[in-house]
Amino acid sequence: MYPYVIMDVFTGTPLEGNPVAVLLSASGLSSAQMQAIAVETHLSETTFVLPARGSGDVRVRIFTPTCELPFAGHPTLGTAIALAHQSYRESLVMETLVGDIEFTFERGAGGTVSASMKQPVPVWEPYEHLEVLSAGLGVRPAEETVYAYRNGPRHVLFPLRDVEELSNLAPDLRVLATLQDMSAFCFAGEGLRWRARMFSPAYGVAEDAATGSAAGPLAVHLARTGRISYGDRIEIRQGVEMGRSSTMTATAWGAGAHPERVVVSGTAVPVARGDFLLQGDERTS
Repeated sequence: MYPYVIMDVFTGTPLEGNPVAVLLSASGLSSAQMQAIAVETHLSETTFVLPARGSGDVRVRIFTPTCELPFAGHPTLGTAIALAHQSYRESLVMETLVGDIEFTFERGAGGTVSASMKQPVPVWEPYEHLEVLSAGLGVRPAEETVYAYRNGPRHVLFPLRDVEELSNLAPDLRVLATLQDMSAFCFAGEGLRWRARMFSPAYGVAEDAATGSAAGPLAVHLARTGRISYGDRIEIRQGVEMGRSSTMTATAWGAGAHPERVVVSGTAVPVARGDFLLQGDERTS
């Protein structure tokens, strides 16, 4: 018997935000079983909490319905808050395939818990398949050069002219599915307020309600291109067109083309609990 909780992430309202299934004690599961469970949950990501191997508090593996991810934003933040609900703690160090991720927690009225995570600082390069990506999205970008940022997953930050153009996107997922190892993170806005949509058939996600691993790169991109200052805290709303409104905040510190620190924050709430019962598992008895 493997207990799990479903967390709605980057929201304080149940049945909004981006859900993630968290298996709270996954010792004994093989990689193949984890992948099969991720298919079974039919969510964009499922996480598996394991004993730490190094200096962290826990180790976490992250699976989409099609593959394992080295790092992702909403699954790790949702998992951290799920663990914070289990036992009172002010901080958590989570071991992932990209290294240790540090979390700090704030507790609010009604038992709500918010978390801030220190993300890996991304690296970036011009995206090499812009014509195919533009064809798949059905629109040209608002900037001449479009950049791919990597902090584990690879996010292509695709700028649009305004929120109306963003909301009207109707991508051809068959075309986007030909682009491997990437998500199309489309964004529009100004100042400290931004809207986003993310499409990634390559990662098994047609559209994502909140992409926390892309929020940090967006803050870096806006700072290094001069649209905000390093140290500014931006708000990113995503999932609006899906009826799953999500709110993330992100801050990047650094100078010029040299970001030094990236923090993404948000709230998550538990919405369901249960157990996975696997044939032949002695823990079901």
